[in-house]
Amino acid sequence: MAEENKQAFFIDDDLVERLMRGDTAAAAPASANKKKRMAESAALGAAVVLATAGRLEEAIQELDQAAAKGESPAEVQSGLGHLHFEQQRWTEAAECYRKAAEAEPRHRTAHYNLGLCLERQERYEEAMRAFGSAVAADPARWQAHLGRGLCLLHLDKFDAAIESLDRALKESSNQDRALFGKAVALHKQGKLSEAGDLYRKLLPGNATSAELLVNLIALSAARKEDSKTREFSERLLKIRPQSRQALEGLTASALSRGDYSSAVQHSTQLMKVAPDSYEGWFNLGVAYQKTGRLEQAGNAYREATRLRPDSPEANANLGAVLQERGDLAGARSAYESALASMPDLPGALWNLALVADREERHEQAEAFLEKLVRSKPDWEDAAFRLGYLQLNRGEYAGAVDSFEICLKKRKDWMEALLNLALASWKFGDMDAATATYERVLALKPSHTDALRGLAAIALERQDHKRALDLHQALAASGGRSVEVSFNTGLLLESAGEHEKAADCFRSAVELKPDFSPALLSLGNTLKALGKEEEAREVWSRAVESDPALAGKYFQ
Repeated sequence: MAEENKQAFFIDDDLVERLMRGDTAAAAPASANKKKRMAESAALGAAVVLATAGRLEEAIQELDQAAAKGESPAEVQSGLGHLHFEQQRWTEAAECYRKAAEAEPRHRTAHYNLGLCLERQERYEEAMRAFGSAVAADPARWQAHLGRGLCLLHLDKFDAAIESLDRALKESSNQDRALFGKAVALHKQGKLSEAGDLYRKLLPGNATSAELLVNLIALSAARKEDSKTREFSERLLKIRPQSRQALEGLTASALSRGDYSSAVQHSTQLMKVAPDSYEGWFNLGVAYQKTGRLEQAGNAYREATRLRPDSPEANANLGAVLQERGDLAGARSAYESALASMPDLPGALWNLALVADREERHEQAEAFLEKLVRSKPDWEDAAFRLGYLQLNRGEYAGAVDSFEICLKKRKDWMEALLNLALASWKFGDMDAATATYERVLALKPSHTDALRGLAAIALERQDHKRALDLHQALAASGGRSVEVSFNTGLLLESAGEHEKAADCFRSAVELKPDFSPALLSLGNTLKALGKEEEAREVWSRAVESDPALAGKYFQ
């Protein structure tokens, strides 16, 4: 999934009540003295009769009147707390239990029930303290340890939560909820192996527990156990056919194993259940994109960006889809939105540079690539493309730097070496260019581009002997061309080897019959060899190819 499900950890809001509902003050075993006091109190007796008859409001009125008279404050307030609790009036119930605890600080149930009420209101810090007071009053009360542990879990105090939950496990054989809470704490701490062991221990006796299956899905996904993620998601879907977590797990598993058709199916179903899920729309976009359904992918990514306009990932993926569909303006806008949220997002910078290049906005393309290379110098393709644009623009020093970046990791990257040599040469550093061309020849001794570059540098340096050797090496390596043959002929001619020079000029003419410089040079060489008639014939052909040579003939 694009992002970890924030609701992966379930602490059932009704957990404590389900486990301990029979342990409120009204149902708690009363001491003989308390029973006696209750019997002596007509108000308390009347309230019990009314409550058992379901007449809770009348029972509350009866106890309110008793409270106003100051009768048995701990028992009256505890009874009132119970009646309000029954009607889910957590604030009123909490106030009553607080008064009961003040009247009798060592009251067995007031602190504990106060914790329940505060926990219902998500006032976890206060609830944790109330459960702590209950533990102090009765250290063996495992429910109080459990309640305290769950509140600490909500407060992200995981070590303390585990300590309280372990105490609950020690005090009671009713272990499932404490084990589950401990597993959640370990899970949130990132101790996935230990959490998984506890979840699996709970599973046989809680095979239909949605909360447990949801957490197993989250844990398996975090551990990239795709088969387990799929298994638990399918089990949850049988219990809750519209479960968001199950559909998210199935989507994640399908995407991970490359089953994009199934991912489309599960994501589509998820969107019916949770149309406001950013992750769902994003993953649906990925699945459509992977199956080549670009229009649908674009629509899904647009929904994701509607839910999260500043999402760099959704905007970048939308840009990629639009770019592939040829909508360069739309792609550019999407990439710019991605960069507005994450200025150094590599994929967006790279693709935006490609879009700018296609739109012939080469300077902007360079700017994007420069930013990308600064933030990710190990992105060799970006450095190569930047160097290429700089080389074409005549920014030779920058091109040298860019191609050197390319070669930091890939030292034998042939194209980068050749371009580095050319950039160095154009920059005027012929020593560096020569050394780089020689690196190419060390990797591939007969590389024609390297031989040709070295030969040209030798000519520029007027090192005719080396130039001749290189041109001959070019010809021997199969690099025969008009240029090589012509230049070799010139070098041989200057060395006084007229016969060999004539052969080279003939080779150039064979490759390009109307190449007048070769025809003219061949004629001059033939004349030097005393073959004047043949020379005149060749000069005539040269003049036919280039009539402007006729004027030079008479000069």
